[in-house]
Amino acid sequence: MVLLENTGAIGIAAALSMVGGALATAWAQASIGSSVMGVLAEKPEEAFKLIVYIALPELIVLLGFVIAFLLVGKIEGAASH
Repeated sequence: MVLLENTGAIGIAAALSMVGGALATAWAQASIGSSVMGVLAEKPEEAFKLIVYIALPELIVLLGFVIAFLLVGKIEGAASH
């Protein structure tokens, strides 16, 4: 029974890491995106640098996915013992 409780807690932690990463990325991109559109209206030559700024928050969701993947691997490792 303890294994089931630990597995459930790890599963919830994996889900929270994905949800937290996705929400943080959405929040960051929303504020960055509106600012980028304002700058692009005035300075179109800055487009490449601004695209990098828009893509940068995607690392947050990628790190959340990596953490979730590692936690799910821990579930499978715990269930096999």
